[in-house]
Amino acid sequence: MGDKGSRLREKLLSGKVAFGTCVDTHSPATIEVAAYSGLDFVRVDYEHSWQRGDSPEHLMRAARVGGIVPLARVDNDENLIRKALEAGAEGVIVPHVSDESDVKNIVSAAKFPPLGKRGYGSISFSGKWGTGKAAEWIASSNSQLMVGVMIEEPEAIEKIDDITSVPGLDFLLFGPSDLSTILGIPGQTSHPRVQEALEKTVKSAKKHGKHVMIGVNYPWEEKVKQYTELGCTLIELGHELTILYSIWHSSLERLRNA
Repeated sequence: MGDKGSRLREKLLSGKVAFGTCVDTHSPATIEVAAYSGLDFVRVDYEHSWQRGDSPEHLMRAARVGGIVPLARVDNDENLIRKALEAGAEGVIVPHVSDESDVKNIVSAAKFPPLGKRGYGSISFSGKWGTGKAAEWIASSNSQLMVGVMIEEPEAIEKIDDITSVPGLDFLLFGPSDLSTILGIPGQTSHPRVQEALEKTVKSAKKHGKHVMIGVNYPWEEKVKQYTELGCTLIELGHELTILYSIWHSSLERLRNA
């Protein structure tokens, strides 16, 4: 267990904004490049992107080589949460939570006793393959690992104060795409109803000492300014594939029209 999780936590506690990105292609090289660029964290997606073989350990190892905090998005399943943390994720992001009980179960799955019910399995990458000291691994895991949930459904917005009040929860990733789809305005992530939900989420998070993450697309300066002024402290700069597309596409348009 390294100290990257604590560095991200310390950055947030100091009042600074942390920047990251999302990787869907499961490329260790991409994660290393993200780290070398100076980003603070990388979200590795296992909700929509298919998990293949031993790729999680390779991705987490690449994050440690580069010095970036890897956060794994996994479904709300205690076995998947445990496996992601054993594979080396410095935190988890769980989608589709709807109430306080969901969040309590997620925190419990991510924490060792007495803070939770995570099973002990040190024969793993994060456990240094059983060569480390059990007490130190448990203590550092419980204190350093980041626990996040996604806020992307109307039910969660209605119960946002109950959700953000759960001890052990560190941050919320606001999901405007799913929320806009459920509200019947798909793709309209800037719609007033979506933005009102975001404002409510940020207000509740501040009240309970939690952080809010949100993603922005390229070019991102305007949105970053808007969301950081609102109070979001974790900014995800797109996905590696959408970034490549946006830069190639806009560059070609400029070159062909020169």
